[in-house]
Amino acid sequence: MVRAPKKKRTRKGWSERSTLDRLTIVTRGMALAGVGVIALSVVWAGAYRVIAPPGTLTMLQRKLSGDVILHPWTPLEQISPNLVTAVIAAEDTRFCLHNGIDFKAIEEAMNEAENGKRLRGASTISQQTAKNAFLWNGGGWARKGVEAWMTTLIETFWPKRRVMEVYLNVAEWGDGLFGAEAAARARFGKAARDLNKQEAALLASVLPNPHKWRVNPPGPYVRGRVVTVRKRMDQVRRDGLDACVRK
Repeated sequence: MVRAPKKKRTRKGWSERSTLDRLTIVTRGMALAGVGVIALSVVWAGAYRVIAPPGTLTMLQRKLSGDVILHPWTPLEQISPNLVTAVIAAEDTRFCLHNGIDFKAIEEAMNEAENGKRLRGASTISQQTAKNAFLWNGGGWARKGVEAWMTTLIETFWPKRRVMEVYLNVAEWGDGLFGAEAAARARFGKAARDLNKQEAALLASVLPNPHKWRVNPPGPYVRGRVVTVRKRMDQVRRDGLDACVRK
């Protein structure tokens, strides 16, 4: 008995496929890409739990614009507790209480806006760390969404002390200065471990806008903000709001 020869299977070209086939292929491709991005972000966040970030996109941007970047990495143990308390007092008094995103602060900010007050930021230290270490400056809902995801990851994989350590090493203090050690040496001529309360309050006070607000010499607004931060520092210590980052 003679068998009929098998027909060769030929792959259909893209134009020959049905709309449903095309949609299936695109959907599968997007799903695989999404899984890849998620996996990469998890690995990246996990790596930075133990590895010092070599740089950030903001540092690259500053370098490309011609700035000289100073970014010495300093372990948290070699940074003055005064600065740790000061940045919590200035930026995020609920740092030890929330899981990365402070929904209570967001609600309070929205209520203030509804009452006619200027909409203030409710970004936590964890969110700023995620943005500074992994992302770029600027707004947009897409970046905010990625920031929220990376914040969730670092709060999941990192202890609070690591979040604070990375934050204080990648924060920008203007003039190409990144990290507490570079800022302390440039502004006060001393190591970050030796910062006193007043110096720590000054550095923390200019963090929201280090290119506009100066430490040397501080303007009227910065001087007033330092007074407020100093008072909050005492409250943070008294209420144990920095307990999660103490030794």
